[in-house]
Amino acid sequence: MDSSSSNNYFRLGFLFGVLSCLLLRNCFAGNLPANFVFGDSLVDVGNNNYIATLSKANYRPNGIDFPSHQPTGRFTNGRTIVDILGQELGLGGFSPPYLAPDTVGDAVLKGVNYASGGGGILNHTGKVFGGRINLDAQIDNFANNRQDIISSLGMLNAMNLLRNALYSFTIGSNDFINNYLTPVLSVPERAVVSPEAFVESMISKFRQQLTRLYLLDARKIVVANVGPIGCIPFMRDTNPSAGNNCVDLPNQLVQYFNKRLKDLISELSSNLEGSLFLYADVYRIVTDIIENYRDYGFDAADSACCFVGGRFGGLIPCGPPSKVCPDRSKYVFWDPYHPSDATNILIARRLLDGDLADIYPINVRQLLNA
Repeated sequence: MDSSSSNNYFRLGFLFGVLSCLLLRNCFAGNLPANFVFGDSLVDVGNNNYIATLSKANYRPNGIDFPSHQPTGRFTNGRTIVDILGQELGLGGFSPPYLAPDTVGDAVLKGVNYASGGGGILNHTGKVFGGRINLDAQIDNFANNRQDIISSLGMLNAMNLLRNALYSFTIGSNDFINNYLTPVLSVPERAVVSPEAFVESMISKFRQQLTRLYLLDARKIVVANVGPIGCIPFMRDTNPSAGNNCVDLPNQLVQYFNKRLKDLISELSSNLEGSLFLYADVYRIVTDIIENYRDYGFDAADSACCFVGGRFGGLIPCGPPSKVCPDRSKYVFWDPYHPSDATNILIARRLLDGDLADIYPINVRQLLNA
């Protein structure tokens, strides 16, 4: 073969490689799995910025420790748990909010965040806030993106992307805090609906939602249980009879839900062929951090760093009138409801590399390699 022919073969090979890269989007995705996020304000990265709602965090001092030092719509001083997981796994940046105008085209191929502050498993949860995107609607939004991915890559390559992607759910707290346990809403309901019946309604709905996601080609799915909401500053301040202790009723409800959720994850894992469902025991992790806070380097495990009023800073949401503790890394809680960046780091790393007591049956790093 002469040098001219050799050069032509080289050029053809190069052009074929570039064309394949463009068609499959490997050059954009870097062969990293996409990261799709569902949930509430614990993992919302700005979707609520784009809807009419009382549940917003796109104002100071939220975001004070985010890389930009600006509020983004995240309900914390820095990053969410899923932000940190994505960074630790090298997933190519933060998954963008679904409602952001630039979450289109190739941006969707790396994953999308559908979470919404105030959202819940049940559709009527969070109605006190007005606008919010509950889980049914979040999955609708994923279905829209799935169709975009199929149109962009073709069915075969889209299935490969979707079935190897990471999916996570951090939701359920609002179904208790801003539904069943909200006095103005819950007193009539709690008179006729037992805690067990309410939890079963959540589990039944969640079963439908997770099964629907599986039918939309999700396979690697991490489901976080609900944390010890009876220990958050809001619950402590609104239940002063508990004194210095966590509030019993919310934690008892959540523990019952978490037990049923673990059963549900086992059920789905057995019944949905090819699925890999993980049960993330965030309740256990956060309880451990609160009970042993000094061992983790914290000075305060019961009070909000961003506070306005209340013994524990739990009566008024974090906002411009709030005072902020000088060292956010010393507080377990950022505001009346949400963990600090420092706590989110601890949670994320235990989900990433934790043992069976933290996340079952494998951890997130093992899931990604499965």
